[in-house]
Amino acid sequence: MTPTRYVIALGSNRRGRHGSPEREIAAALAAVGGLRSASRIVRTLPLGPSKRRYANAVALIDSNEDPPALLRRLKRIERDFGRRRGQIWSSRVIDLDILLWSRGAWSSPGLTVPHTAFRQRRFVLDPLVRIAPDWRDPLTGLTVRQLAARLTRPIPEIRCAHVGP
Repeated sequence: MTPTRYVIALGSNRRGRHGSPEREIAAALAAVGGLRSASRIVRTLPLGPSKRRYANAVALIDSNEDPPALLRRLKRIERDFGRRRGQIWSSRVIDLDILLWSRGAWSSPGLTVPHTAFRQRRFVLDPLVRIAPDWRDPLTGLTVRQLAARLTRPIPEIRCAHVGP
């Protein structure tokens, strides 16, 4: 396969052998390779029951792998960093997800690209808009910039008329 570009998300909220969550992300970027660009690391509140804040980043990488092969490699890196499968939303040394692929959409058992939740996650879109604002979501046709704007746009107030006695 000729090289294609991916957007991957990186997250950590637990110290590992490389040190702080920020150092875990930096080490994971080096392990993934093919780096074209990376966002700065941002600290965010946890999703779900986890109590620890997350360090999050996104990166553009080039790879000769198809999406399932890249996913297998990312999961191997997670295991090498000490990630253990278990409870959803639990603390983790590293979390690596494929968000977008330059060839569009992919669907197979265990993998959907674009990532099904990336459009609703500011901790993904805010860093991504800084490194790839014009990348288009292959399903909606919207750019990353447009998707991020939708999350930050105020919701209009709806006024209801009182009906009744």
